[in-house]
Amino acid sequence: MGKKKRFLSVLLYVIFLIIVIEGSARIAFLMPEVSSGLWEDEDYWWRRMWVQRHQNSGNEIFYKFDIYDPSKGWISKPNLRDMKVFGNKVLNTNSKGFRGKKDYSYDKDQNRVRILIFGDSFTFGDEVSDNETYSYYLQEMLPNIEVINMGVHGYGHDQMLILLREEGIRYKPDIVIIGFLPMDMSRNLLRFRDYAKPKFIFDDGTLKTVGVPVPSPDYILKWDWATLKIFHIYSIFRHRYMESTGLLKKEQEEITAAILNEIIKVTDNINAVPVFVYLPSGNEITDKTRLTQDERFFFSMCQTNNKAKCFSLRPYFSEKITKGAAFNVHGHWGPEGHLAAADAIKRYLIEGGYVVLP
Repeated sequence: MGKKKRFLSVLLYVIFLIIVIEGSARIAFLMPEVSSGLWEDEDYWWRRMWVQRHQNSGNEIFYKFDIYDPSKGWISKPNLRDMKVFGNKVLNTNSKGFRGKKDYSYDKDQNRVRILIFGDSFTFGDEVSDNETYSYYLQEMLPNIEVINMGVHGYGHDQMLILLREEGIRYKPDIVIIGFLPMDMSRNLLRFRDYAKPKFIFDDGTLKTVGVPVPSPDYILKWDWATLKIFHIYSIFRHRYMESTGLLKKEQEEITAAILNEIIKVTDNINAVPVFVYLPSGNEITDKTRLTQDERFFFSMCQTNNKAKCFSLRPYFSEKITKGAAFNVHGHWGPEGHLAAADAIKRYLIEGGYVVLP
């Protein structure tokens, strides 16, 4: 057999092998008992879940109040009025899609402290009404300041940074608060979660954004059939390997540290104070461990960059528990958790001299 024939034989064999493996992967994902065991917190799994959810419900993102955004992936729809969400809760958004009815001018009152709060669903207020979020309570407790809730459910720190750059700095804040949850660190490695999203990578030691503009829902649906499922399988098992070796945690911390440092830099450039607030969730709320591993990473940000201020809400929640308070440790906080968070933030800001009571 000549060289040309041998090459064609090998090529045909490789093509046949790829077809067999790809076909097997597609069949595996169609079998619930198999696909359910392949769950991992990685891009391809979230993409598959979005496609299935969209086909079943028609939702472009996760909730009906979400809308596609080309630079951040998604954001809340603007100008919603008294929308029933999370059962019997109420959602309103302003003209920018931020929670609450009130619109804010970019030109702030120079005699009034303005605070922007960024975060994920805990800050946005999943499972509570507008007047039950910690941003709302903080505004009630400190009526002489202005609090703008810029939280968006499902966001990673990467999307918070983009939102700060694009919109936050235009409000000329005095204080920028980041509601930090450890779960958001894993989101910083994803290009798909509630929907396709941007991602930061290191390029010659500096942060570079990839995946923008974020593809539209129509584009994802149109071309989903063409994505090779063998890459999905590879991604799943790579994720499992990285997690088992500790490399995934290291990668999460490295990119998160870079993103948070960039948030500090952007905030400092507009002469505002960056404040990172560790938000406890789940069993952390009642865990009396002095410091968790995630908290140690969290506080290291302020140890390496003294321009940022860091504090954890866990001691404040523990203090409330000793006085008889009860908090939801399954899913998101209820109103009691938001009220405790607002009280803790108020105390921290006053004791630190960042705000003054009238």
